[in-house]
Amino acid sequence: MVSVELGKYLAQISFEIGRQVGIIVSRRGAVTHVVIGDAKSIFIPPLTDYPVGRRALRGLRFIHTHLNNEPLNQDDLTDLSLLRFDIIAAIGVKDGLPADIHVAHLMPQGAKAPVEVLPAADFFQYKIDFKPFMTSLEEELERSRGFEVAGDDSAEGRRRSRERAILVSVSLRPKHEQEDSVEELTELAESSDVIVLASAIQRPKEINPKFLMGEGKIRELVITAMNRGATLLIFDQDLTPSQIKSISELTELKVIDRSQLILDIFARRAHSRDGKVQVELAQLKYRLPRLTGKGTAMSRLMGGIGGRGPGEMKLEIDRRRVRDRIGLLERELKILSKARSQRKSRRVERRIPIVSIIGYTNAGKSTLLNALTKSRTFVEDKLFATLDTASRRLRFPREREVVITDTVGFIRDLPRDLMAAFRSTLEELEDADLLLHVVDASNPRFEQHIASVGCILSELDLVGKKRLLVFNKTDRLTAEEAENLSVRFGAIDVSALDTKTFGPLLDAVEDAIFGEKLIEAKV
Repeated sequence: MVSVELGKYLAQISFEIGRQVGIIVSRRGAVTHVVIGDAKSIFIPPLTDYPVGRRALRGLRFIHTHLNNEPLNQDDLTDLSLLRFDIIAAIGVKDGLPADIHVAHLMPQGAKAPVEVLPAADFFQYKIDFKPFMTSLEEELERSRGFEVAGDDSAEGRRRSRERAILVSVSLRPKHEQEDSVEELTELAESSDVIVLASAIQRPKEINPKFLMGEGKIRELVITAMNRGATLLIFDQDLTPSQIKSISELTELKVIDRSQLILDIFARRAHSRDGKVQVELAQLKYRLPRLTGKGTAMSRLMGGIGGRGPGEMKLEIDRRRVRDRIGLLERELKILSKARSQRKSRRVERRIPIVSIIGYTNAGKSTLLNALTKSRTFVEDKLFATLDTASRRLRFPREREVVITDTVGFIRDLPRDLMAAFRSTLEELEDADLLLHVVDASNPRFEQHIASVGCILSELDLVGKKRLLVFNKTDRLTAEEAENLSVRFGAIDVSALDTKTFGPLLDAVEDAIFGEKLIEAKV
């Protein structure tokens, strides 16, 4: 682990200066860092050149001195867990010479304890065949964490290469609301192809402005996440730039919040030019205040025109480029909006009524559109499977027809930047003659979903728009449950998978569009 000569030298220096002295050594035996602390502790510098990545261990061992020959303390064991050292060792100092050596290493998931502290041994008698020991330990750690094996192209190997997340909720809301929100966050994560390993819910007496939770709790969470093999922490609450920075400084895991996860899903699912522009605009507006660097000052080689580029810090250059890109996308969005207005004018000239399908994400809107119009828009049992507006024609008797449009699904706490970017698309709902509010009646949170959609309609000033409430997926309920719900909410029951259930819905749509009487939803 360390030669006798080097151990003696460390003990002597530590004794002479009255401070802890440490070295960080790579598996090749090269000393990467020399660290000097105070009499009782030692501060480990950033190890950015030796990232953990998806490896179980960092590939570095940390050896330092303890002036009073004391064993490893809790700070040592926390550093071992957080920084994923191969081994941490403390050489006790007595009269300027090495005394005992205290060693600890991580244990595989499922062991009685996450760390094994070996019995103290006389430094001059201590021997360990380090290389085979570390090879065996790391293999066991990786097996227990389900890490990918290099070159493994099997289905299991591809599964292992996906992001692995711990979900975190820190809120003052009632516990049942937190649990519902985390359940939805789980669905969002799975829609983004993330493997959810576990979730952590905390209701503190007050929110810590720096970490959301206390620093001790966040350290425990990070250690648990790394022991489980997580690569990602997803917070259910929106994090401020300073909170992301503070939490990220404790770990090399990626840290994102609910809004960032939703933006990622939108980025994956947007296919039309409209959708791509709106999503990129929302992402850039979200990221701009979160661009951080090592300093905030901006130096210049010269001032004025012609001297703005060379002297700028990279951070300022990045911010300027983001602002320029935002301006470009906003201009493009206006052009696309004009194109939509022209299409709207043509529909108005032809006097074709418009029915817009709205509802919470994954309520079955696209499936219903396909079944009503015998079309094949993309359908998937995931949140936000549909982002791009689809329009189809639906014919009624007596040469009557309407245009039915499918819209992006709503969700509670929709990121503001995303709401703003999609506002131009959602404003098309103003042109609708009728809104079909589709609800997944089989979802236990369907009442919250109805309320969330109502809030978004209120933000868009569409509360007064004609609406029909449609309870979908009633095939998952008993006939009695479906009937009770329809009576209670004044809704129409359908199963988008069974066209035989469409009769009452089609009659209601025809009556609302072409008749004098409107069946209004009691929302």
